[in-house]
Amino acid sequence: MFQVLTAGLPQQRQARIAVSALFFLTGFCFFSWATRIPDIQQQLHLSEGQLGGLLLALPIGSLLSMPAAGALVARYGSRQVLLVFGLLYGLILPTLGLAGETWILFSLLIAFGFCGNIANIAVNTQAVFVEKMYGRSVMASFHGLWSSGGLAGSLLAWGMQKWHILPYQHFLVSMVIVFILLAVNINHVVRHDYKTGESEEKQPLFVLPDKFLMILGIIAFASMICEGAMFDWSGVYFRKVIHVNIAVVGTNAFMSTMASFRFLADYLKLRFGVKRVLQLSGGLIAGGLLLAVIFPYFTTAIVGFLMVGAGVSSVVPLVYSAAGSSNTMTPGMALAAVSTIGYLGFLFGPVLIGLVAQVSSLRASFFLIALMGLSIAVMSKRVKN
Repeated sequence: MFQVLTAGLPQQRQARIAVSALFFLTGFCFFSWATRIPDIQQQLHLSEGQLGGLLLALPIGSLLSMPAAGALVARYGSRQVLLVFGLLYGLILPTLGLAGETWILFSLLIAFGFCGNIANIAVNTQAVFVEKMYGRSVMASFHGLWSSGGLAGSLLAWGMQKWHILPYQHFLVSMVIVFILLAVNINHVVRHDYKTGESEEKQPLFVLPDKFLMILGIIAFASMICEGAMFDWSGVYFRKVIHVNIAVVGTNAFMSTMASFRFLADYLKLRFGVKRVLQLSGGLIAGGLLLAVIFPYFTTAIVGFLMVGAGVSSVVPLVYSAAGSSNTMTPGMALAAVSTIGYLGFLFGPVLIGLVAQVSSLRASFFLIALMGLSIAVMSKRVKN
């Protein structure tokens, strides 16, 4: 099918289409899980604090994978790593809906996070190579496809919830879609990773980032706290604070602008520069969350979540693109180093919300997350255009 649709296209165009489809795959797989979190919470009778503790598992798995991700991509190439861990990512998904005990689900989420993050590092490494083939910024468009995959996963979840389909049945359908996308596209990505500087095979498992990469990592950290909050808690917020039965509408609002604005990020970077785009992004995140917290009504919360999605959209793509151009590390290692710092946001964000919600309220916890948007605007002053 792929050959028929792309016949006559240049190799770089075929690679871009295939990598775009695989970004879509990873977003779709993640959000198939994330949008059913309120149902899993209800199924296991978890409080907000217990849910926050459970959601630690996925970022723990992601963090555990960081040293392995860089080393595996360096040794075997991003294509082979993406194939193996893309399959595992989809295969684990249905088991999340079958777990009847919290500790079993916790263990499975660690494995899900481990495999998913290695697949993400591999596909982002592919994106760096496609950028080099094009000679211009295209990273944000790939992340737009990731968000589009997430939106598709959210819409599928909405239909499954409406039809009262159990989470594990929903996840089985998602797994089949993931396998089809992987099979159709994996042979058309960049086959051989480009070697730059010191041979990747001789590099250590993990290298401490330099000052440039550290700043990028801190910005990614703040953004991923906000993303983690929206991924894991937006449905809960709409169900328990806004009192909407179909809780996925909050996630869909966030995802719609996150996906659409990512397709504009490459143009905005060229037009205004990285620094100004990141400062605007931080302001939108903070303003959107404050709007949803101060005015906890359906319309204002929707508008607020739309703003947060627009703000978050550009941050990680711009940071990853900048990291991939590092002069001190190969792309796979640089991405792994920055992602390690960034994913600490996924580690602390959901837990912070759960703990604050347990002690105070979900509205109070979302107010604290709004401060992360302000920190992005402040830290962006140290980024070069």
